[in-house]
Amino acid sequence: MSFNDNVQLDPSQVQDRRGMGRGVKVGGGIGGGLILLMAALLGVNPALLEGLTGGASTPDQSQGTAPACKTGADADARLDCRITGTVNSLNAFWPAYLKDYGVQYPQPKAVIFSGGTNTGCGAATTAVGPFYCPTDTTAYFDPGFFQELVDRFGSSGGPLAQEYVVAHEFGHHVQNLLGNLDRAQQDPQGPESGSVRTELQADCYAGLWAKHASSTPDPATGQPYLEKLTQQDINDALSAASSVGDDRIQKAATGRVSPEGWTHGSSEERQRWFARGYQTGDINQCDTFSAPSL
Repeated sequence: MSFNDNVQLDPSQVQDRRGMGRGVKVGGGIGGGLILLMAALLGVNPALLEGLTGGASTPDQSQGTAPACKTGADADARLDCRITGTVNSLNAFWPAYLKDYGVQYPQPKAVIFSGGTNTGCGAATTAVGPFYCPTDTTAYFDPGFFQELVDRFGSSGGPLAQEYVVAHEFGHHVQNLLGNLDRAQQDPQGPESGSVRTELQADCYAGLWAKHASSTPDPATGQPYLEKLTQQDINDALSAASSVGDDRIQKAATGRVSPEGWTHGSSEERQRWFARGYQTGDINQCDTFSAPSL
């Protein structure tokens, strides 16, 4: 999915912490790092690790923006600008969409970091992968993860594969607003668990955004942020969703699949719920919690 070249990006919506000080590695040593690595593989919300890896930390005070990210052409050329442009598109789409349901959309924060950073959910390293912290209502992205998605997890790596990841984390913000995000912690693992249902709903919300992305306008120009999706775009997003399925990751890591340990859902389920959001464009069709089967 390509950005329209002339849309105006708003880099103030994304804090850039790269090279501005790193968060302390959680746990202070190899034990904490190993826990975070397994969390990244199994999809555990970093907030759940607080008791195992140390308490929450004060977020980094140093921050900046990415001033080179000015137009849609920049978003097509640079990954950090593509993250910024996707954040802009999401922040333009969700307020108007949720307004029809009587829900206000306080804009979440977004942070690009490298190596590590401090968050309201504790200090995090690259090993955690992208995540949303409800404590500080912020989505965190290390651009290096997107290459990991290709090299380690086998994603196709196209633009919509990357944008899907950003949209998924913003889906967690919408769940936070609607009161569903905590259900993941109440029932944290298993193939029918609240955690799996929470993550699949965020996938559905990402698909819902993708359905409307090419008609969501840049407030400055009135031009849609993104061009119409192609079948290749959809294939890229489905590839990303599939690559981070619990069954696929478990098989690669241990040689076997253990559904009782699932936290995000299978590759097939993740693809199915993204596709459901994209095909229907209807948030009511993303009710994973009422679904008799996933």
